[in-house]
Amino acid sequence: MSAHHLFSDADRRRIEAAVQEAESRTSGEIVPVVVSRSGSYASATWKAAMVGILPGFLLHEWFVFSGTGWGADPWLQQLLPLTVLAGALLGVGLVRWVPAVGRWLTPERELVETVHSRAQQAFLENEVFLTRERTGILILVSLFEHRVEVLGDSGIISRVADDAWGDVVADIISGIRKGQATEGMVAAIHRCGRLLEQAGVERRDDDSDELGNTLRTH
Repeated sequence: MSAHHLFSDADRRRIEAAVQEAESRTSGEIVPVVVSRSGSYASATWKAAMVGILPGFLLHEWFVFSGTGWGADPWLQQLLPLTVLAGALLGVGLVRWVPAVGRWLTPERELVETVHSRAQQAFLENEVFLTRERTGILILVSLFEHRVEVLGDSGIISRVADDAWGDVVADIISGIRKGQATEGMVAAIHRCGRLLEQAGVERRDDDSDELGNTLRTH
């Protein structure tokens, strides 16, 4: 699933409006980011290739012995490298075209750590730390890994407990599962605004839009 193609222009305008509305009640700056994937997971590709070798080998043995007995034609023996290679390529293709296979072959800890690192990178790339009172907050959605990370700057984490963001994450995941990614993002952004308001991250009279309201996709 590509982050660029998941949201239409109208969807992006709805998300931008949600950010603007949420920020109208708080000095917090909400930055929504959606990425297609957070890592390449080369180990999953190699694992799939190795797993694919086995059916390639078995296919070769079936060609050699089915219906011909022990007197198999010598040229069939030479097919082994080709069938093994075909099996390996099939495994690689499954990882590339069926995301669930890649996730299954990747340890959960690696997925979690990779998405967290990508969220930290996005935090820096989008300069979430540059707000006047350090009240920036990043919402990162990583589609391949099926994970959502919320990172707040120092002015946020000192007021909002880490476990308070669970419902924000749940809003997005629920929306995507229902095929309503935009609705999930909008609900999560509004919830962020309410959390910040309740935590006393109050809007100042001279507040300005420091980070912009647009959805960033990569």
